[in-house]
Amino acid sequence: MSDFKKQIKATAVAGALLVSASVSNVGAQQKAGILGVDHVGINVPDMNQAVHFFTGVLGFSAVTTLGPIPLDDTWKKNNHMQSGTGAVTIKMVRAGTGANIELFEYKNNKGSQQFPGGDDIGASHIAFYTNDIKQSVTFLKSKGVQFLDEPFLMPSGDTEGETWVYFLTPWGAKMELVSYPNGKGYEKNKPTTILWSPKDVASSTSETSSKTLSEEEIRSLVETHLAIWNENDLKKREALMEKVYAEAIEMVDSHFIANGHKEINDFVEDLHKKTPGSKFSHIKAIDVNHNIARLFWQNGIPGKPDAVTGMDLFVFENGKAVKLYVFVDSKK
Repeated sequence: MSDFKKQIKATAVAGALLVSASVSNVGAQQKAGILGVDHVGINVPDMNQAVHFFTGVLGFSAVTTLGPIPLDDTWKKNNHMQSGTGAVTIKMVRAGTGANIELFEYKNNKGSQQFPGGDDIGASHIAFYTNDIKQSVTFLKSKGVQFLDEPFLMPSGDTEGETWVYFLTPWGAKMELVSYPNGKGYEKNKPTTILWSPKDVASSTSETSSKTLSEEEIRSLVETHLAIWNENDLKKREALMEKVYAEAIEMVDSHFIANGHKEINDFVEDLHKKTPGSKFSHIKAIDVNHNIARLFWQNGIPGKPDAVTGMDLFVFENGKAVKLYVFVDSKK
């Protein structure tokens, strides 16, 4: 084991390896209109070599091609490029389940031919997820891929359960294989925000057809949603949420947005404290249209069961509610 990995292990065991969980800023993201990462762009010295590696070795698919496109002096100046660099050719690669990879090849490239060192500003790498890292390493080695070390399993801390290893492309760029089929350590605390993972998307995609809900199943989940909001016991409420709500469910109210079980649970708990004894019930039959359901509800005490009325709109995916839009009627 390298000294670097020994240091990582010692630090993790000591409990000092902390990876800060990012706090979702939904408001800012909505204002910016950003949904996620579309692609990662990298420059390569030989397009044919790069395409062969990503398609023939890693098994991805090259989809689109642009160029060669001549670059004018203004473009080069604005993009901090050498004036003598020639035309650019661009190919977009579909990299399995995840962001695309955009490859750039510049003819007569006058830019630096030296890769950034590991501690240089601008140094980067792409990590590819695999469910079986040993199998992936064995296969890539059979294709002549050079690995910089052996796979390393994180023993504790936020990344406990993650195995990773670096390898090189034929042109010397550093890439990574990473695997955490049973999740990472930080997930045990049920954080509000979970890091995106291609394994979750792949699992969701493969299970969607088998988890397509019938109208009756959706109505049953909506009924359980009412039970969640009427449940006073925290543990029982959490168990019910696991059945109905996706981990990353987003609840949108006119005044706030709640993400995940914890934030919704906190809101329900606060509601019980402010209006003790009140109960939710539906006013009429639950409407279902494909994977969308509509619930008209009322909330109040026995003498005034309709003190507050409104409507909840659900979006179901892969067997659970992923979106919940709450509409509260104006006070009578």
